Amino acid sequence: MDIISNFLPIIIAIAIIIVVMLFFTFIPVGLWITAFFSGVKIKILTLMGMRLRRVAPNRIVSPMIKATKAGLDIHVDELEAHYLAGGNVNTLIDALIAAQRGEIPLDFDRAAAIDLAGRNVLEAVQVSVNPKVIETPLIAAVSKDGIEVIAKARVTVRANIERLVGGAGEETIIARVGEGIVTTVGSSDTHKNVLENPDSISTNVLGKGLDSGTAFEILSIDIADVDVGRNIGARLQMDQAEADKRIAEAKAEERRAMAVAKEQEMKAEVESMRAKVVEAEAEVPLALATALREGKMGVMDYYNMKNILADTDMRSSISKITDEDKNEK
Repeated sequence: MDIISNFLPIIIAIAIIIVVMLFFTFIPVGLWITAFFSGVKIKILTLMGMRLRRVAPNRIVSPMIKATKAGLDIHVDELEAHYLAGGNVNTLIDALIAAQRGEIPLDFDRAAAIDLAGRNVLEAVQVSVNPKVIETPLIAAVSKDGIEVIAKARVTVRANIERLVGGAGEETIIARVGEGIVTTVGSSDTHKNVLENPDSISTNVLGKGLDSGTAFEILSIDIADVDVGRNIGARLQMDQAEADKRIAEAKAEERRAMAVAKEQEMKAEVESMRAKVVEAEAEVPLALATALREGKMGVMDYYNMKNILADTDMRSSISKITDEDKNEK
């Protein structure tokens, strides 16, 4: 018992220290003191409630101090609700302060909606005060004379606070400007008109109201660079000529194949006719024998016919020899 009584004051002191440390850890007294001397009226119980609601008190109190020093009328509950909704409280307060300094009408509810929509509300306010330049990639278009024109534009925009929620972003602006450039170049009679007056592109594109439904207001569209590309018209004509050539070659090959087939058919027909001639010649001796047997033809008639045939063969042979001599001379 004596030993316990000797260590009891030490144990009590350690317990008191632990309790005090837990108290100051769970209850941010230092943060409350800082807020108090900064003019932010917030209760200790409110800070304890933030701990219980898994809200970091410094994430709320520090932006609240900035808002109070800037003269903004914002309640702690509004900042805590925005934090619990997944918003960036510090960026929201910076945006409201920037809007106040730039005399831009922006209330807390609209700024919170913009932040929760996934947009950087501070950047939006900065772009609203200081316009931003968006540079388009190289855009290729073809004029009526078939020459490709490659252009690049710089679009100066200013954020429209009222359309930030639900409005289209920079990608839509770039796509619409590209479409306008393609349309303007495509309607030009020659590429020389575009090269001589590049401002006609920006004038026509700017007059189409491309910022409709977007989160920006287009202030100007400037053509930064215009170059001449390929001769698309000539390329298309060459491709068409090549295609026509291949079609003609295919048709010629088809006609050649048909001619070869026709030639083979005619050769087959000639052979067929020769076979018929041989067949008819084979029937001649039979007919002569029948005529001799039936008395329709005499022996002398037969010999006379043979003499005539022999004479005919001799004359044919002589004529062939004469033709060969003439060819040799």
